[in-house]
Amino acid sequence: MGAMTTPTVLDHEDVQWFRAAPEMPSAARGAAATLARRIGMDAYRSSEVALAVTEAATNLQRHASDGALLLRVLRTPEQAGVEFVTVDTGPGMADVQAALSDGASSAGTLGIGLGAVARLADAFDIHSLPGRGTVMAAQFWAREAGAAPTGGVPSVASGLTRPISGETSCGDAWAVRMDEGGTEGSRPSGGGSAPSAEPAVLAMLCDGLGHGPLAALASEAAVAAFRRSTARHPEGLLRDIHAALRGTRGGAVAVARIEPARGRLLYCGIGNVSGVLLGPESRNGLLSAPGIVGQQMRSLRTFELPLKPGGALVMHSDGLTERWKADDLPGLLRHSPAVVAGQLLREAGVRRDDAGILVVKGAW
Repeated sequence: MGAMTTPTVLDHEDVQWFRAAPEMPSAARGAAATLARRIGMDAYRSSEVALAVTEAATNLQRHASDGALLLRVLRTPEQAGVEFVTVDTGPGMADVQAALSDGASSAGTLGIGLGAVARLADAFDIHSLPGRGTVMAAQFWAREAGAAPTGGVPSVASGLTRPISGETSCGDAWAVRMDEGGTEGSRPSGGGSAPSAEPAVLAMLCDGLGHGPLAALASEAAVAAFRRSTARHPEGLLRDIHAALRGTRGGAVAVARIEPARGRLLYCGIGNVSGVLLGPESRNGLLSAPGIVGQQMRSLRTFELPLKPGGALVMHSDGLTERWKADDLPGLLRHSPAVVAGQLLREAGVRRDDAGILVVKGAW
């Protein structure tokens, strides 16, 4: 597949959702300014972050029939930033470029317009479907007043989790990390391919059993086990997570290993987590075995599939239906993982359960 650069993945923390309501712009503005200052941004940059978030939130509150804004901290080993993602069901935009032009702003907003929001951000992406809705994502990293945007940190993976209506804790969680490689790993006990010696992306999604704080504890334990495990194959990672979830409610868990240099995906799951490998003109479902990680986990089976150029791996809990089709979302695969995740959550998410989705793309 040609020469590959090592993919970049970002950690995330301090996730906050704000539902569209009259008080949302003020609440989101205050939260954004607080996050920016806490991670070390100066007063000027913090005010820019707050201004951009306020404009996005006000636009959402005024025009979406159902919308929400997510705020969170992003981290690399060297720095931290703030990201917002807006997800709405509403009129959408027939001409996104016109909406981003100077002088275009929505009535009742601060008047700086989405184009100015994009310039304040270090990375900005938007996908809109007329008559259906819009998803927008923006990253903000520390920079001096008047400095040009840095371009952000383009992660090959991003995900969203949203609690069931009426709850503040979400029982779904996801995590991504790099396997730097070095030596070829051993084959799993049940046979199949060994991990390659080249760098790979490891991705995990957990749906804690039920919902609420106890489900969140199970999914948090899965994330912690995934991060500290030295296993390199999905089956080894699942066994380590299984051991860590004993004593919790347990959950459904899927683990993927994306090997860009070899152009292949290794995928292993237990329980009701859906996996889909998308190509520009293809869709391959990835099966999980029955069971509950932390309680009942019998035989493991790893699926191996070739990676499709221009495609994406999507993993999600049953808080999203499986009825979505990428073909119904024109141009979606050209966008960032955060926007793809947001658009699929908007399209297929349900409010009667926790929802979690993870997207990996751009790594191959």
